[in-house]
Amino acid sequence: MKTTYIKRMARAMFAASVLVLAAALSAADKKPGKPDTEAEYTAKLEQRAADILKALELTDDVKAQRVRGIVIAQYRALRDWHDGYDAKLKGAGDEEARVIRATLKELHGKFIAALATELTPVQVERVKDRMTYDTVRVTYSGYLEMLPKLTEAQKARILAMLKEAREEAMDGGSSSEKTAIFGRYKGRINNYLSAEGFDLKQAGKDWTERRKAKQVISSKEPQK
Repeated sequence: MKTTYIKRMARAMFAASVLVLAAALSAADKKPGKPDTEAEYTAKLEQRAADILKALELTDDVKAQRVRGIVIAQYRALRDWHDGYDAKLKGAGDEEARVIRATLKELHGKFIAALATELTPVQVERVKDRMTYDTVRVTYSGYLEMLPKLTEAQKARILAMLKEAREEAMDGGSSSEKTAIFGRYKGRINNYLSAEGFDLKQAGKDWTERRKAKQVISSKEPQK
């Protein structure tokens, strides 16, 4: 019963966040696998890299091109990894799966290290956010709005779990897989908050009422 309730609340409490994320996903590839032609896939990678570079606002064109190359190479490497290992993982035992996943972690680590040679820590964070549709910010903001009485320690714990989800989601083989990863971590966050004494059902209702009240006030404000 408790598990069913938490899953239901996880869907309800992030209604606004899902709308934002859905818009991002509709513009993204459903799966970074091979499309109809390699040229089409390359064009999509160029667009992804351009989106990331725009967020970074780099003024050094030479550095920007190096970062572009690192990002595109990572997307290609992820495609190749998932093409080569996804099917094997489905039938793998625990030890074999651990070995396979270790190669993905190694790929992830090399990518972050390469970015760190060109970018500041803040800029690396931006790359991570763009690769995961800014889900950390959207979801974290949702928790803060729904639960205004969170302590600093609780906020830090929530943010840490969301960033852990982001690290895993960066390597996801499709947008739906990335979403599922964040969904899994949201469940953990909800369990944590319930253990901390929060009534998520009531908090969700209160949040909805606050949003409605805010919309009413906004609708009554004179147009500029």
